[in-house]
Amino acid sequence: MTTVAETPTGTLLISPVAGHIGAEISNIDLRNELSDEQVAQLQAALYEYKVLFFRNQEIGHAEHIAFSRRFGAVTPSHPYDDDAPTEFPEILAVDSRLYEKRFGVRKFSYTNQWHTDVSALINPPAASLLRAEIAPERGGDTQWTNLAAAYANLPESLKSFLDGLYAEHRFGGKRPIWDADSDYAKKVAKAPLVTEHPVVRVHPVTGERVLFVNPGFTTRIVGLSPRQSDALLELLFAEISAPSYTVRFRWEKGSLAFWDNRATAHLAPSDLDHLDVTRVLYRTTLEGDVPVGVDGQESRAISGERFTGTSN
Repeated sequence: MTTVAETPTGTLLISPVAGHIGAEISNIDLRNELSDEQVAQLQAALYEYKVLFFRNQEIGHAEHIAFSRRFGAVTPSHPYDDDAPTEFPEILAVDSRLYEKRFGVRKFSYTNQWHTDVSALINPPAASLLRAEIAPERGGDTQWTNLAAAYANLPESLKSFLDGLYAEHRFGGKRPIWDADSDYAKKVAKAPLVTEHPVVRVHPVTGERVLFVNPGFTTRIVGLSPRQSDALLELLFAEISAPSYTVRFRWEKGSLAFWDNRATAHLAPSDLDHLDVTRVLYRTTLEGDVPVGVDGQESRAISGERFTGTSN
């Protein structure tokens, strides 16, 4: 059912698109400065639906960053990025033309596993905003999953067991996708990002309990044997990727997705490697908080500093 949100600058239309996650936002032009009422409506929709989709937005880097800043401090593009446009250091290029240079292998995205953006940081981004500049005519969709719903539907006995556990998140995960001799591998080895996060984090705004693990970065459960850890993570990864918690988005030029990185994981496409196509998207991220577990304890940094941004 479409929600009609009346604001002094017009009627904002919010249309849910899947059972547990996702809403399409229409009757809005991101070239224009948003009113405070529009910002509040979008923030509320983000927390309810976890990811918001916008179509036909004719904006560039400057407008993308300005829109992002209405919702928080915008960080530099990425802890390891050195390809950001000089005049827009907040912009991360998700560009199929750059990945072979960066990683030593031909790819269309950083990882083809479910992941929460840079969860190896002590303060992973609060939200991410991804805009399509060049989209293939077929394929290249992105999927998101609702990690709060994944936790809420676990058996009570399993919730109780998970609530006190911590997991290691390491940039690159258990099996990094880049070539071991690439410049990127050397960069990560020189300044690794490793954090122990609660397996179940409490969302700082909604209070929801969130199953905060993902195959892209989570490497082990602290305190369990390798066999026990692998078995539990396999179970949890299957839960978060259950189709019922997901939504799929087809990119077009001018599309933008805005997601709550504290309550979602997403999956980049893996259906393009055999096609001679180009896919270019641009991302900004909002500075995040340090996750807090059900026990009230914060995440523990093993290697790496907080990643901060600017609000103006």
